[in-house]
Amino acid sequence: MKKETQAIHATNLVDETAGAIATPIFLTTTFARDADGSYPKGHMYSRNSNPNRDALEKGLAILEGGAKAFAFASGLAAVSAVFQCMKSGDHVLMPAVGYYASMKLAEEIMGPWGLQMSQVDMEDLDAIKAAIQPNTKLIWVETPANPLLGISDIQAICTLAHSRGIFVGVDNTIATPILQNPISLGADIVMHATTKYIGGHSDVLGGAIIMKEENDWSARIKRVQILMGATQNPLDCYLLARGLKTLPLRMREHSASAFALAQRLENHSAIERVHYPGLASHPQHALAKRQMPHGFSGMISIQIKGDEANARKVASNLKLFQQATSLGGVESLAEHRKSIEGPDSKTPGNLVRLSIGLEHVDDLWEDLDQALSV
Repeated sequence: MKKETQAIHATNLVDETAGAIATPIFLTTTFARDADGSYPKGHMYSRNSNPNRDALEKGLAILEGGAKAFAFASGLAAVSAVFQCMKSGDHVLMPAVGYYASMKLAEEIMGPWGLQMSQVDMEDLDAIKAAIQPNTKLIWVETPANPLLGISDIQAICTLAHSRGIFVGVDNTIATPILQNPISLGADIVMHATTKYIGGHSDVLGGAIIMKEENDWSARIKRVQILMGATQNPLDCYLLARGLKTLPLRMREHSASAFALAQRLENHSAIERVHYPGLASHPQHALAKRQMPHGFSGMISIQIKGDEANARKVASNLKLFQQATSLGGVESLAEHRKSIEGPDSKTPGNLVRLSIGLEHVDDLWEDLDQALSV
């Protein structure tokens, strides 16, 4: 079955009350028991399970080709659940450039609990091999990586990791399950900040973990989901499941507009460098084409000629693009990333990250051109 069809039907619920085509929202905290104390519909309490969460998790697992999915209240809650599957003294290898908050979570919160973390260039297989330690239990990959949009070879990393008994997790937020399926390339765990493209409308916070197979890790994640309590409420699950239905169409448009804009930006006199995997000039373009055969998503990072102050000026001059954190919504956003990440950020000071929305591409180009030309 094709992704477009899966996206529409994978989250469907059969409504036994009225036969509604649209999924009902089960805004209940608890569920009725039978006289013998059992739960005839399979639900006890909404922290443990809820029909809307079940539907969302089923849809995510189908689209990613996984055995089981788990929905959380945020992307960081999902990452945290994976880290909590590990023991004190275990080591996780993380990308040198990637989502800043994931690294800070491992360092500031999990570090004092005994999790060991080091960072490595995930685009360099030899560097990864050299960085593996005897106690390495997980390699955490992010591709395309935020905010420089570097590409890591998922299949090669998985082959290396599995030869040493190490699990591989992939943050697939930017690519989405429409453009990239890490499980088909060997990954054991896939993570999404569903806040972004899966929600798609900048109105719901969420995260998800999809497991390649049901095993000790998936059992542990389920217990973390229930006992740590960072579960997702029914309304947010409904909104994310609804977002999945249009995800293939939205990713097609996001990708097409981003590619067109990246090509134009690459030839603009005010631009020092454009980071976009779809460009032939991208260092890992050939790898990106293999891993993301249906498009390169809607994120572009541009390095603007001049210093940090000039980059922030360009971001402030934009009119259609709004300055805001996050990505993946229908509206276009721009962000000077280094000022968000702080003084120890490795992001270049002259970099502005662009989330390309669903406005007409010519209007977006006119806005970018005027901001760069002021």
